[in-house]
Amino acid sequence: MTATLEKPLVRTPTLVDKPKSLSPFVKAVRSSAAIILFLAAWELVPRYVLDDSTRTFLPPVSEDLAALWELILNGQLADHLTASLGRSAAGFAVAVAIGVPLGLLIGWYRPVAAFLNPLLELMRNTAALALLPVFTLLLGIGELSKITLVVYACVWPVLLNTIAGVNSVDPLLVRAARSLGLSSPRLFRKVILPFAVPTIFTGIRLAASYSILVLIAAEMVGAKAGLGYLINNTQVNFQITQMYAGIIAVSVLGLIVNQGFVALERRFSAWRPKEKA
Repeated sequence: MTATLEKPLVRTPTLVDKPKSLSPFVKAVRSSAAIILFLAAWELVPRYVLDDSTRTFLPPVSEDLAALWELILNGQLADHLTASLGRSAAGFAVAVAIGVPLGLLIGWYRPVAAFLNPLLELMRNTAALALLPVFTLLLGIGELSKITLVVYACVWPVLLNTIAGVNSVDPLLVRAARSLGLSSPRLFRKVILPFAVPTIFTGIRLAASYSILVLIAAEMVGAKAGLGYLINNTQVNFQITQMYAGIIAVSVLGLIVNQGFVALERRFSAWRPKEKA
């Protein structure tokens, strides 16, 4: 008898169906599922879990949104929002005007970076809110101290990301540009600056968020208008739903500002190749 050799089983490759693209509504629900669950918990826990005394300090989100709508209708939210946006925009603009040119200078000239780096490390690790009493003593409790505090908080992410963007340029690109005979100004304009723009915009986006967060804390001291004043004043007067309405307004404002700068960052860095998943 001759032994018969069995042929090994060979698994033929099968075509895998490509996943169907999800509808925009399904994508929106998936991306906001955590927020929906958080809001549901905020609504249900105060109503059915907390007792009346605790519920006074944590009302359901529906009551807070009703208070927010009331602030919108009577115009108070618009007044406070306008005051906060004016201070935030002024401080943010000054910080960008200072941080970007100074960061380009420090990143481009290595001796300047080596000289200033210890001072920058010391100052950037000093919390902006820790200097609020200093700015208040030197500049008073008016608009100048609040805008200066915003400038101080915002200039560091812009400055440091600008330096990092300049330093992250591929040295091969620099050497190739020099071999083509590009002068230093043209090299900076044609190679260094375009490559550093995405990192610079990351710092600008962070600074935009900081300008709102720091300002809210500054407006709780010596302000007569603004979202920070609204939150602090309603807390002192035991208007709890209006206090949470102000907090919700700050969160929505920060989200809108961040998403706006994310879209702007994508537009300015559209030339960069997208990473494959």
